[in-house]
Amino acid sequence: MNRELDMTVALFPGQGAYRPGTLKGLWERGDDAVRSTFEEVDAVAKDRLGRAVSPTVFQPSPPSPATLLETAPDTLQLAVFTASVATHRLLAERGARPSVHLGHSLGEIAALTCAGAWDLADAAAVLCERISVVREHDRSDGKMLALGCGRGRAEQVVAMIGHPDLVLAVDNSANQSVLSGPADLIDTAAAIAGRIGITATQLRSPHPFHNPLLGQARRRLTERIASFTSRPLEVPVYSPILGRFYRDGDDLAELLALHLVTPVEFGTSISALHAAGARVFVEAGAGRVLTALVEQSLPGAHVVAPLAGRDDDEGLTRAAGALRPALSGARPSAPPAAVAAEPEAAPSATGAPVTIDRAELAGQVRALYAEAMEYPEEVFTDDVLLEADLGVDSVKQTELLSRLGDRFGLGVPPAGLRVADYDTFGKVVDFVAAGAADGAFAGSAAVR
Repeated sequence: MNRELDMTVALFPGQGAYRPGTLKGLWERGDDAVRSTFEEVDAVAKDRLGRAVSPTVFQPSPPSPATLLETAPDTLQLAVFTASVATHRLLAERGARPSVHLGHSLGEIAALTCAGAWDLADAAAVLCERISVVREHDRSDGKMLALGCGRGRAEQVVAMIGHPDLVLAVDNSANQSVLSGPADLIDTAAAIAGRIGITATQLRSPHPFHNPLLGQARRRLTERIASFTSRPLEVPVYSPILGRFYRDGDDLAELLALHLVTPVEFGTSISALHAAGARVFVEAGAGRVLTALVEQSLPGAHVVAPLAGRDDDEGLTRAAGALRPALSGARPSAPPAAVAAEPEAAPSATGAPVTIDRAELAGQVRALYAEAMEYPEEVFTDDVLLEADLGVDSVKQTELLSRLGDRFGLGVPPAGLRVADYDTFGKVVDFVAAGAADGAFAGSAAVR
């Protein structure tokens, strides 16, 4: 099987990815990954900025994003970064090994850190320098404005105003773009958008990021972080700002400073990774800002946002299952003894036998169904009736079969496929096994 078809992506969110109370339960229980991550960042932040992160975000009544932006914008940025690193560590403890990291704006620092570019203390120091430099050298009184439209219409709004300081800063999807510029121009852009039927929302951002207005800050940041030595990456990191993967030998000081003045092409990057075989996207941070954008760009993509619900532990377990290496390297939850079977051979398109380990395949399918239906994995035994026992109606079953097709590269389903023919979980697994062996969906006669 082509490994590219099983590419998984860890998404590291940027500015705005803060939810009050995220990871608070794990912090209070003394979880090692959460405690050690926040305490290490606390030490650096207190030394460089005079204020730690955890006393603010883990207080009995954590502040809202708006309150943090108004009273402690530095802490807000550090909280986003630290939560992402802690989430990645928690997922790794549960067996997650994403194929690719992708960070959004500020999130690229976390993506690079979790890929091994720096140790955590150095990464936190790099972020503190970024915070300090922008605060010291940004005199623009700038803002950022999210528009409910794609790049084309956003550029029309910019063109109507015709000022070089107002730019398209972020191209997120066909339904969302972000402008950056001085406050008066942003207010004008919001008014124009309203008149032509485009929703406009001012973002919680202390500066007009991805705008040439931060040119002086860019130059100063390059100087300040040049001394931080980076290491070769252990996991590929794709940059929506550079439009390519980071390479060994890249000058990270220069490139991270360039981020301040260069647009983010997130939607284009997601499409490029999907074309290369990415099918699973997991948000390594609070909320579901990025996974929601992926869903807009790639309907039917398998997305997981582990810290968007009420139970962080449950969310992390589901996300780790989605990020475990696929078939050839996975260690899925052990299926019931009745499901275990010897590997079976099925003919490929060329007539050569292709070995499919049904037990491993069942574990992958089980994890997908459990995550989608929010059921424990153990309920998905071979003989369980999906609709009668678990309430999986035909609409949901069609959606799940589509996900399986994307997840395992099964191609286009044949005409006349009837979801009612696959009324048990075991039949679904056999269906996928036949298609995976052939490299395309098999007809019902081929399902064992």
